[in-house]
Amino acid sequence: MFPVNERLHAFLKQHGREVKLPVAYRDLQRFTYTLPLTDKEGKPTMWESVVYDKREWDYLREGLVRIYAILKTEGDMSYSKHLDVARVDYCAFGNSQPFRVRIVNKFNDNYDHYYIKVADASRIYGLELEHMLSPNRITFFTHNQTLVEEHIPGIPGDVFINQHLDRPETNKIRLAKEFVKFNERCFVRLLGDMRSYNFVVDITPDIEDFQYRIRAIDFDQQSYEGRKNLYLPQFFRQNFPLVETALKYLNKESIEQYQTEERTMMTFRLVSARYRIKELLDIMGKDRISTPEKMRQLSEELSSFHHHNQHLLKCHNMGKLVKEHLKVCLRKNLFLIPRFKGRFED
Repeated sequence: MFPVNERLHAFLKQHGREVKLPVAYRDLQRFTYTLPLTDKEGKPTMWESVVYDKREWDYLREGLVRIYAILKTEGDMSYSKHLDVARVDYCAFGNSQPFRVRIVNKFNDNYDHYYIKVADASRIYGLELEHMLSPNRITFFTHNQTLVEEHIPGIPGDVFINQHLDRPETNKIRLAKEFVKFNERCFVRLLGDMRSYNFVVDITPDIEDFQYRIRAIDFDQQSYEGRKNLYLPQFFRQNFPLVETALKYLNKESIEQYQTEERTMMTFRLVSARYRIKELLDIMGKDRISTPEKMRQLSEELSSFHHHNQHLLKCHNMGKLVKEHLKVCLRKNLFLIPRFKGRFED
């Protein structure tokens, strides 16, 4: 994990991401014991429910409800009188070791979740790039070394592959199209480690069928790894069923069409948020979010084996490499943008 430096803190504050939170990550670590958490079928999960002593819990419960109000209603507590904390879960698996907070409506038992994690610079860069360059918007806040993220709804990718992929109602052609676009989004902005359990599938009923949106939920590996293939979801064995589906239902021309469509939309988003993205990438270009060895390996693989572009070899920082990689991947589309000047604004 990489600390959040002062320049990144200033950026987050300027854009409304840095707010004062009533509960910090370290506060949630003062639990007494944990209980294993099982799913609806009674199978063990990666999560454990944490238990606090009464005095600690009374303090935490009020603060956790207030954080939910900050996420959903800009801190307006007038709508939170009927809300309570149903459960706090902890996951020791992975980098961020998050706490998952379940908020319940006491009138109708409806519930929602959000996450509290250690503020990791790499993850924050990933969240910001996802917010600006993907078709999705993400709400998150930081305070000192604490990060609060909203819950991203959808079926976990591994669950979808095991339980939904082969159902007769699944439109595999549309799913394959979305996987190609998701693969392209991750590669262009260098988001790594998109195994099936690090993304969700959002299903939306359409006029006569269903539409699919694959959304990343884990941003720990934003521009960290050195191997080029780790930024392409198609190369993870956990995703092979989706790769096989794409190869079965799409031909080469269709795949290239969907890749071009996604790069075009990423270009429009880039132009729309150009000043904010430039500011973020300038900060990222002076930060340390990987090792020099991984940086050199990635720049060499991208330059020599993929783009055949020597400019990538001149980057000596992961942030600068992300900036140059965006230019290389989207340059063709950027040349077309002046024709549509005024279509999108900051």
